[in-house]
Amino acid sequence: MHGFREEGTEKEHVALTFGDVSDGAPVLGRLHSECLTGDALFSLRCDCGFQLEGALQAIANEGRGVLLYLRQEGRGIGLLNKIRAYELQDAGADTVEANLRLGFAEDQRDYRLCLPMLQHLGISSLKLMTNNPRKVNALTELGIQVAERVPLQTGLNPHNHRYLLTKAGKLGHMLGNLHQGEVAED
Repeated sequence: MHGFREEGTEKEHVALTFGDVSDGAPVLGRLHSECLTGDALFSLRCDCGFQLEGALQAIANEGRGVLLYLRQEGRGIGLLNKIRAYELQDAGADTVEANLRLGFAEDQRDYRLCLPMLQHLGISSLKLMTNNPRKVNALTELGIQVAERVPLQTGLNPHNHRYLLTKAGKLGHMLGNLHQGEVAED
């Protein structure tokens, strides 16, 4: 476990590494934004906890990898605002509409903080576990080679189906049939 403090915000982030990640070969990795409700409280409203578990298992199976755990709760709006967004979602808004109604962008995360973390670890190329094209683009713009995008589709259930449809439809997440709009409505 490697700890990092983000300049300007003083937020603390961690990188978990397994095996030799500084040998120059592409490293299986995930950028995972903090999700207290999904990661620690096992919420079924999102796929975050499932993705965290799946990424850690994939890294263990690979025998080497990195997970950057980023303190960017609720796509960057923070825990208390995420709770407010949940209230709006309970009243019918989707996850994007809720953030917009609260005065935030649909996704406020900033991946620039990943560059010094990856540089410190000696990682310049990733096999990135993500469904989010914004993460791929952000790393590429930072000069980190994304050698491969590894889909991480897990955790679909009746409680997060609409959430995942919104991520695919409004945020462009690549979620197979959900992304292609081929899944029948509930």
